[in-house]
Amino acid sequence: MRLKGKTALVTGAGGPMGSAIAKRFAQEGASLILTDISQRRLQESVAETEAALTEGARLYSERGSVLVREEAASVVENGTREAGEIDILMNIVGGVRSAQLFEPFLTMSEQRWDETMALNLKGNFHLVQLVAPGMLERKYGRIVNIASIIFAGAEGQVDYGAAKAAVASMTRSLALEFAPHVTVNCMSPATIKTSVIERLSEEEKRQWREKTVLKRFGEREEIASAALFLASDDSSYMTGEIMSVAGGVWPAL
Repeated sequence: MRLKGKTALVTGAGGPMGSAIAKRFAQEGASLILTDISQRRLQESVAETEAALTEGARLYSERGSVLVREEAASVVENGTREAGEIDILMNIVGGVRSAQLFEPFLTMSEQRWDETMALNLKGNFHLVQLVAPGMLERKYGRIVNIASIIFAGAEGQVDYGAAKAAVASMTRSLALEFAPHVTVNCMSPATIKTSVIERLSEEEKRQWREKTVLKRFGEREEIASAALFLASDDSSYMTGEIMSVAGGVWPAL
């Protein structure tokens, strides 16, 4: 088991990607600290993850918004006490809050811009500051962020693309700051089967599917497999990497 004896904190653990990652990590022997802004989704993920825990592994969950410093700190403090010192930080929280996924820049509201930046960056900011000092002190840590192939630019998604470009840049900068004992990498997915799919028209689904070499959307379990690689010692000679998990699509215009 690749994560035996390790403790992982997974944000956005109630969502499709977060819950799949939590379950996969549990199967690989990890103890888990799970958090999500939705109590209902978090409880569903906890039930799924508990069933996959290996002998001796622990699980702690706490509802909260990682965008709020006090709530993020509570998750870290209580989770560390209940499940152990954090070895792996999975920053999953992100996306676009607006029901309208695509919005031309010239009609985009300041509120949408601010919300997208906060949703994709603030949780990473809080949790890295809260968790990394312990990793550096123990001289071991794995931090994994979620960017997107959109970070290279996409019309109608200027806010999201800019935010994910910032996640990618943050990843590379932190990799330099935290070397040599803590690695910092990120995944760059294309369209994965999450709630985002429900917000696309049939024509938009066709277009995004056809952009991939594999001609299909990604499964959440495939994201979990990539996350496991970056969180484990299998990736010990990788840091500052932006790893595409995108069916052959490369981040480019």
